[in-house]
Amino acid sequence: MPSKFVPDEIKVMYLRCISGDVGATFALAPKIGSLSLSLKTVGDDIAKATGDWKGLRITVKLTIRNRQAQIEVALSASARIIKAL
Repeated sequence: MPSKFVPDEIKVMYLRCISGDVGATFALAPKIGSLSLSLKTVGDDIAKATGDWKGLRITVKLTIRNRQAQIEVALSASARIIKAL
């Protein structure tokens, strides 16, 4: 049974994804499905936030508060080197 929704609670998740692409929503479903978030909107927001790094495998930080996901790109050194080349 899923836990009760607490509006002031902040959850932080890190996901590895291929940037610039919505990807498979079934991979997101087990991670964010229990938080009552829309998979499609989160996938679209990830694709929009990672558009500059198209085709690279990067880490994305999701900060979820009050059923709203804020997306930040957490770049590794290898992604920055590949982009610079």
